[in-house]
Formats: sequence, C-alpha cells, structure tokens
Amino acid sequence: MSDLLILQAIARLVPQGARVLDLGCGDGALLAYLQQHKGCTGYGVELSDANVHACVQRGVNVIQLNLDDGLNMFADQSFDVVLQIDTLQHLRNAETMLRETARVGKIGIVAFPNFAHWFNRLSVLQGRMPVTKRLPYQWYDTPNIRVGTFADFGDLAAKNNLQVLDAFGLQHGQEVRLWPNLMAGTAVYKLQRS
Repeated sequence: MSDLLILQAIARLVPQGARVLDLGCGDGALLAYLQQHKGCTGYGVELSDANVHACVQRGVNVIQLNLDDGLNMFADQSFDVVLQIDTLQHLRNAETMLRETARVGKIGIVAFPNFAHWFNRLSVLQGRMPVTKRLPYQWYDTPNIRVGTFADFGDLAAKNNLQVLDAFGLQHGQEVRLWPNLMAGTAVYKLQRS
C-alpha cells in the first residue's frame, strides 16, 4: 500500500478517530497515515520480522501474528474498522478470516488485486499469467495463493451474510464505479455483518 493515491482512497472509507485493526499491515504505512491524518488509533498485525521492525520505526503499534491462526485474541466488535488490504489473497483460510474481520470490527474494509481486470484477461487469452503493477510476480514466485475478482468477492460476501456498504474498484488511484470487475486493477469492499 505504498502508492499514495490508493492509500488515500482506502483512508477515505475510515471514519475520523476510528479504532483500527490492520491485518497484514506490511510496513505500517496505511496505519501511520490514518494516525496522522485521521486521528485513528489501533494496531497492525504482521508476520514478517522486517515489516514488524518497519512498523515500530514508524511509531505504529504492531502485533506479530500469523493470520492463518485466526483472531481469537480479539473480542467481538472490539474495533471500529478492520482492514484487510492486500492480505486476503495470501491467506490459506480466506473465508474464515473474512468472517473474523466482520466479527472483530464494526465494519471491514477489504481490498485485493482484481484478477478480472481487462489487462489480466488479455494476458490469459494470450496464454500467459498476468504480470502488472498490482500483480508484479511471475506465476512461479508469487506470494498470492489464490486469485479473486471483484464479482467473486461480492458472491463470497453474500454467502457469508455480510452486508456490502460500498464497493468499487481502483485504477491508478482513482475510484472506478462503472464496470469495476473489468476496468479496475484493485477491488475494494466496505462491509459489515448483516
């Protein structure tokens, strides 16, 4: 989440002064931005030693935890917002973690690379796995263990009785509301338990 325009687009969804849990927070850039510009408090959750160190350097509270082990340490509705930004596609238990996001937070914000973006579709039609700014890895060295689309995530949210409060795509940091499944490299959903 180092791209400033994407960071700002996600931050617009977070209420001023919210208590935030950022799952897979990376180097803490988003949480630091929310603290500085929106008066938010909270924690990042990260596994990587280097990223935990980077969070501490930024002044971000961070818990080192493997998300595949779940969020049992957090009570229901203990945060105003739970973020999963570029995290869902790396998890073995993605559906369970989505439900946990909605349990622990009053609202959840999920963003992930949209595999149905037109350029990705074109790459597959040409017989190649896509390599883009949002999907920068070759097929054999990607940390993504699954791929998803804007449309597929809407179905997953409905299956898990999650109410979608807002949904749009991002392309070059700009919101895409017309045909986001085709036109956006990033899918963004704001949701809560029904």
